[in-house]
Amino acid sequence: MKKAIVTGAGGFIGGALTHFLLENGVLVYGVDISENALARHDSWENFIPVVADFAGYGGLHEMIRDNIDVFYHFARQGGYGDSFKNYRLQLNNSIADCDAITAAYKIGCKKFVFAGSVNEYEMNTYITADYFEPRYTYVYSAVKQVSEAICKTIAFYNGIDYCAGRIAMAYGENFRSPSSLPNVIIKNLITNTPCKLVEGTNLYDMIYIDDIVRAFYAIGEHGTNMKSYYVGHRKIGTFREIIRKIADILNPNCPLLFGTYPDAKSGVNYENIDTEALYRDTGFECQADFRESILKTAEWLRKEI
Repeated sequence: MKKAIVTGAGGFIGGALTHFLLENGVLVYGVDISENALARHDSWENFIPVVADFAGYGGLHEMIRDNIDVFYHFARQGGYGDSFKNYRLQLNNSIADCDAITAAYKIGCKKFVFAGSVNEYEMNTYITADYFEPRYTYVYSAVKQVSEAICKTIAFYNGIDYCAGRIAMAYGENFRSPSSLPNVIIKNLITNTPCKLVEGTNLYDMIYIDDIVRAFYAIGEHGTNMKSYYVGHRKIGTFREIIRKIADILNPNCPLLFGTYPDAKSGVNYENIDTEALYRDTGFECQADFRESILKTAEWLRKEI
């Protein structure tokens, strides 16, 4: 990969991937809504800022005239909290997703890589069910999967390769979502606040930002056309096991109140996810040391509290 476009280049994952690509000698066109959002990359000679909001995606092919290998699409509105309930905002995200891949083929990009979510796998379980009890995140995940379906179609009929990475629960430095579960848990442990938790018997996964970045680089380089990959660990533990590991690292004496809330009746069924696909196709697997990554995240969060 020599040249790439990254939307959301000022954000958590898009920004981290941009930095990784720049470090590895890739010329990056970073797209975001303002110069301030992109300023973190200004010191790199191989970084070209492109200021555009969603409404401007239709003109990206006029702003970027180059031979691009991979178009990475991370930009999104409303990824947490009450915004999950805002169906208009979420549907507008889907329009932007379609405009992004349309811009990609007009520019002449070889591949488009979409940032999906692990929550999309809920759709596979429940879309044909006669009855289920949806969470509000279902609006978000449903729109994500609709975007994937439409983007795949656009890609197919316009001769551009398409891949997606469906990301497990992300964590790491610079993740500023106030409702991020890892952030909430880590903050509670730092401040010795009892953690009110679900029973925690369901399978669960968390992935550190450095591994997410490496996964998307691997997808851009070696991902199979028209394939959507699970981006997480190959072996999955339970929610209870993961939270106990975090507590053992940060504050073993902090009360973990498992069972305060019941486990969700609906959710991601990890047993139906091919967690090995990304490894088989690209050789990627998570390498971040869990203890070290949690300590780094906690140190960053201490400064944010």
